[in-house]
Amino acid sequence: MARDVPVGNGNLLVTFDRSYQIRDLYYPHVGQENHNQDAVCRFGVWCDGRFSWMGSDWTIRLDYEPETLVTQVICTNKAMQLQLECADCVDFYENVFLRHVTVSNLSAKPRDVRLFFSQDFNLYSTKVGDTAFYDPQTSSVIHYKGHRYLLMNCCDPNRCGVEEFTCGDKEVRGLEGTWRDAEDGELAGHTIAQGTVDSTIGLRIKLAPKAQAIAYYWIAAGLNYNEVKVINQVVLDKTPAVLMARTRNFWRLWVNKEEFNFEGVPEDIVWLFKCSQLILRTQIDNGGAITAANDSDIIRISRDTYSYCWPRDGALAAYALIKAGHSGISRRFFVFCSENIHAEGCFLHKYNPDGSLASSWHPWLQDHQPRLPIQEDETALVVWAFWRHFQKFRDIEFVAQHYRPMIVKAADFLARHVDEATGLPLPSYDLWEERWGVHTWTVATVIAGLEAGARFAAAFGESQVYTRYKRIADRMRQAMVEHLWNAQENRFARGASVTPDGYKLDMTIDASLAGLVLFGVLDPRDPMALSTLQAVTEGLAVKTAVGGIARYTGDTWHRVVDDVDRIPGNPWFITSLWMMRCEIAAAETVEELEKSFRWIRWVAKRSLPSGVLGEQLHPETGEPLGVAPLSWSHSEVVAAMVEYLERRSHLMEQSGRVQHIHQRGRFADRYPSPHCWEEGSEMPCPVPPRKKP
Repeated sequence: MARDVPVGNGNLLVTFDRSYQIRDLYYPHVGQENHNQDAVCRFGVWCDGRFSWMGSDWTIRLDYEPETLVTQVICTNKAMQLQLECADCVDFYENVFLRHVTVSNLSAKPRDVRLFFSQDFNLYSTKVGDTAFYDPQTSSVIHYKGHRYLLMNCCDPNRCGVEEFTCGDKEVRGLEGTWRDAEDGELAGHTIAQGTVDSTIGLRIKLAPKAQAIAYYWIAAGLNYNEVKVINQVVLDKTPAVLMARTRNFWRLWVNKEEFNFEGVPEDIVWLFKCSQLILRTQIDNGGAITAANDSDIIRISRDTYSYCWPRDGALAAYALIKAGHSGISRRFFVFCSENIHAEGCFLHKYNPDGSLASSWHPWLQDHQPRLPIQEDETALVVWAFWRHFQKFRDIEFVAQHYRPMIVKAADFLARHVDEATGLPLPSYDLWEERWGVHTWTVATVIAGLEAGARFAAAFGESQVYTRYKRIADRMRQAMVEHLWNAQENRFARGASVTPDGYKLDMTIDASLAGLVLFGVLDPRDPMALSTLQAVTEGLAVKTAVGGIARYTGDTWHRVVDDVDRIPGNPWFITSLWMMRCEIAAAETVEELEKSFRWIRWVAKRSLPSGVLGEQLHPETGEPLGVAPLSWSHSEVVAAMVEYLERRSHLMEQSGRVQHIHQRGRFADRYPSPHCWEEGSEMPCPVPPRKKP
């Protein structure tokens, strides 16, 4: 189910399976309109009368070139005595997928090698009404339907342009597709097909003994014929090699834009940190939507996908990218949120990448009563993450545009969506989208969201608004301890359901209790936090050679082993990294901090060779389960690593007794220090008094 090496530019996303077949092609939004839905684009080789598609006959290693979104794929077929070294990318600017293929003849005799690229598209994610045709004007094959055009072209060692091709029907009258036509090394040359169609193009390479040759293949995506024609001409004029080189340079600049002190950090961890940023970027639409995952194989299980923007997942990914210095992505995400906030001031379940409301299983009517079907943490975390953006980038004019339409609107919702009798939030769905009630994770995020709203209000000089949000957040923190702390078990409950007699506690051990520390609701050294997290690490540890932390006791999502005592649930990357982040926050010495590093080492060990992280792992084999890559998993790697480096720097300075004194200057009494915007200030950024005229 994994997509080992996705490549994209925010408009066009292309993913591969382990057989190096193109399985997903999204355009013009990342995560929306998968033109490979229920289809496979194959890559095959004919030589010496023998044919083989990429798959079991080949040894394939899928990886990325260092610090880029350019793949590094080696395909070896010992029986055919051939090796293909391939590089794939989507140009950082043009909407075109490019592939470079170096064909190596491993034999001591000359060879006639033929490469075949089969295009099986279902434009607009449907199989009806497509056209595939050979276009003599561009010497290419084009698939189109409505406003979606895909143009395929290639270069052999001597010339550019498609010379061998065929277009045909698939899945009708017993026809499998034109890819079958390639298996004798020849193509029929049919020039057009309509309905449910596919196409195949080929090129020929003459190889001397032990020699190499280079070929190129590309897919241009556009909204009309002229767009793909222009992109095709750009590729021909600039050459595929130049476009791939500039894309390498772009991603190396992008992933290294911030300076971090990696001294003493193992190279494989630095590599994972950078890979995670790049892989996360492939899952983000240029319109601002941060999608959860775009591995379409999940459809077989759930008849739906993860190709949506959950505001919670997006906010946590935005936070990680903010920490890594990527302001452009977080800015677009907050614009997306501002444009799609509900009239009530909250965010609904999830959204399509174009901003429309996505599919949902949360009902608007329950027990004959209207219900607002939300996960309140999604609203709270957007405000919380926006404050982190403001802290990091001081993006004042940008934030001002969204202060009242989104920040205040959402914070007001958090402030009124409260049980007046207890001070806790009203019930909503939990972060796992399974249970209705009052959940400790949600309470923690609402407190954090209200406190972020309070800081925004103070920064913009609205002291009364600040006081109201802060008062509600303080009361909620007290109510959380009063109602969700279980003294007998010496830990917090996962959550509670509302009954006529009060709250009924759910004492299931759940990794989401880490939210108490992650969002600063409790001091990481608070005894209540320590005892709760100890229960999590002990109760949710997967007791196999694979290891890791499960989501909660008895988790059944993708469960493969029924042995709750040994395997409370499958290990997840995000939950394991939460433990690391909590230990980082609690560390008071460099030695304590270093103990937390075992978690990121575990993650690195369990990643795919390309660095891709899925949702969860098989508890006994370590194979990825669920979608891969999962944006949330990669965002947790980025957040954990930056927090580790920041904490290490702080503790090293502290142990060296280095003091940093902020020089406030002669107007200190009139203009507040920037530090008033930091956490812990009672009244951040007070408004300077105005002089009397």
